[in-house]
Amino acid sequence: MPTHFLRLRDLSDEALENLVDLAIRMKQKPPNRLLAGKSLGLLFFNRSLRTRATFEIAMFQLGGQSIHLSSSADFWELEAEEGKVMDGPAPEHVKDAARVLSSYLDALAIRAVPSGPKYEVDRRDAPLHAWARHATVPLINMESFFEHPCQGLADVVTLRETFGASLRGIPFTLAWTNHPSAQTPSVAHSILHAAARLGMEVRVAHPEGYELDAEVLEGAREAARRSGGSVKICYDLSEALAGTRVVYARSWGSIPLHGQPTVEAAKRSRHREWIVNGAAMRRTDKGKFMHSMPVRRNVVVTDDVLDGEDSLVFRQAANRLHSQKAVLATLLQ
Repeated sequence: MPTHFLRLRDLSDEALENLVDLAIRMKQKPPNRLLAGKSLGLLFFNRSLRTRATFEIAMFQLGGQSIHLSSSADFWELEAEEGKVMDGPAPEHVKDAARVLSSYLDALAIRAVPSGPKYEVDRRDAPLHAWARHATVPLINMESFFEHPCQGLADVVTLRETFGASLRGIPFTLAWTNHPSAQTPSVAHSILHAAARLGMEVRVAHPEGYELDAEVLEGAREAARRSGGSVKICYDLSEALAGTRVVYARSWGSIPLHGQPTVEAAKRSRHREWIVNGAAMRRTDKGKFMHSMPVRRNVVVTDDVLDGEDSLVFRQAANRLHSQKAVLATLLQ
């Protein structure tokens, strides 16, 4: 396994399988003080509910400890650009903060934010990778603009628990849904890669103009070719749902309109029919509903689906704890 945990695609097949198996074992029989004396720093440049709670509880249950640092309360703006003349608002460079925190802690976990209004800038996840370059301890990506490997790993654990060890050939629909604001593609990218890599029959459903990143799609198609799976793009939600076994709802912004929130919102408002409701789920083959949370009830998904017996949402959330314990144990032991 790499020194850092930044993207699922960085893991070998063996490393991914080991993490999933370890998470399931830890859920069945929690380890006792496996990381006694170890410390984890949690740096949040964006708000969090599940991620912060599960990492703090994971370290506690493993016998270690964590500290929480928030950019809104605990530290100041940090500069990430190399060679920058720092005469602007940032009083400290990432390289200095990373080196200092690495001398205190055994691992760092970062939730980053987009660095600029341009998609080509944001897709590079420069703030995250600046921390990875300069930290001398393992770094965990708690979500960046482009990737959410912690959520992706928990999703794989949930799929394995639900459908068994082999997921090859199972129809899986990643369904774009309407949302009051443009969301980052991080969750969509991570689960798309995971589902394709596991040999699932992946259908990516979205309105025209909401295509995912071309490089990510090509990477998913290549992963599917190796695993015996497939990746298909659908512009019709009903078509994508027909006979599927999994409906993973998620919103993401329009790449051509990135950084233009008013224009993008007007475009998005024309697609209110992109919602997962009872009628949509009846088109599936006894399909299971998944979402990473937080979820907008009766905008993204109706109450009856979210609270129904075929919803895996709360199991996904619970599995964040166990999958992150697996990551921490693997990186810190």
